[in-house]
Amino acid sequence: MARLSALRDLSRTRDFRQLYSTRLVGQFGDGLLQSALATFVLFSPERQPDAFKVAAAFAILLLPYSLVGPFAGVLLDRWRRRQVLVGANALKALLVLPILLLVIAGDDGVGLGVSVLIVLAVGRFILAGLSASLPHVVSGPNLITANALTPTSGTIAAAVGAGVGVVVRGLAGGGDVGSAVVLVAAAVAFACAGLVALTIGRDRLGPDGERAGDTPKAIVLGLVDGLRVLRKQPRAARAIGLVGANRIAFGVLTAGGLLLVRVTFHSPDEADAALAKFAILTGAAATGALLGALTTPAASRRWGEVRWSAAAVAQAAVLGIGVVIAGAMVPSFPLLLVGAVSIGFAGQTAKVCADTLVQRHIPDDHLGRVFALFDMFVNVCLVSGVVVMAVVSPTSGQAPALYAVIGLLLLATTGWYLRAAPRRVRSDSQRGHGTRNR
Repeated sequence: MARLSALRDLSRTRDFRQLYSTRLVGQFGDGLLQSALATFVLFSPERQPDAFKVAAAFAILLLPYSLVGPFAGVLLDRWRRRQVLVGANALKALLVLPILLLVIAGDDGVGLGVSVLIVLAVGRFILAGLSASLPHVVSGPNLITANALTPTSGTIAAAVGAGVGVVVRGLAGGGDVGSAVVLVAAAVAFACAGLVALTIGRDRLGPDGERAGDTPKAIVLGLVDGLRVLRKQPRAARAIGLVGANRIAFGVLTAGGLLLVRVTFHSPDEADAALAKFAILTGAAATGALLGALTTPAASRRWGEVRWSAAAVAQAAVLGIGVVIAGAMVPSFPLLLVGAVSIGFAGQTAKVCADTLVQRHIPDDHLGRVFALFDMFVNVCLVSGVVVMAVVSPTSGQAPALYAVIGLLLLATTGWYLRAAPRRVRSDSQRGHGTRNR
């Protein structure tokens, strides 16, 4: 009942609805974009993937923004965030055009990688802006419900977009032409997200308080200041660390799952069947994330964000990793699906709790910087997991020893997280303070 009441309160807030819609439309477009690129590069019969190619793709897509993201976060604490959401989504739509031309030309070389990383860098900037904006349209104990709802729904919207992209590509005749049609649809979605953001009040999303400077020197100093503020809030910093460990595991298992469905479960000429299985695997992880989002608001109010997120990650270390090892070696696709649900549940639970702790404990005029640092850290962890998989795993994706080590990493991180927390941990929502009123 409490969760339904919180959802009703959120739905009555116009600016929350507009911010939420901006996320859903934009991440639906992200799903379309990712679908077009996956079918063009990794699931094309004439372009055979291996572990190193998968690792290179993730590194190209995520690491460059990880280097510039913190500096962009300073700008989120300087510029009107509503204007960032409008302008960045419009820019993102325009930046899809070079990718479209390269796909039409059948070019999957360095130019495509550079074009894609620029688009995704803008996308990560938008997501950091959405997280920093949320406390301006949600107040009180509803904040954790909003943190559970919005990123989870965004992930689901991206998964739906990816599924729609696969269908649209098939209807358009498949091949590179079909991928080009999906890219056009993605550009339209990004433009629509910018139009939705335009309906939010110009100053409604902050930043409040002292604004960071926008000269190169001020940006560097602002970044250092963001690190200083995060260091003074160990609860938020530890929560980010727990999410990082889970992202390493997710990187290993994502690359492993891709190799398993592409190489172990299917022959090289069955690219479409492998893509369908990978889409189902991704959907299972999204289902786990949805379960995490639905259970986290009530569970964290009862047990606290620290204990609840630690329990979620611990179950993934035991149940999730265990069934993934069995599914990889039997091999059994249903067991992989169970593992994906478990890992997705843990990842979303830890992220929701960490987002809430950051928003509660970090001043608003530093939120952009801290969320950009957060995003950078989890991206590096994700790519690290993929790279480890590329170095250690055979092309088949059957690497039980590596999966077991990842399980031990998650258990060790969970133990550290609980030991470092105060003995009697309660969430701020239980104590009734620490939220922002707007």
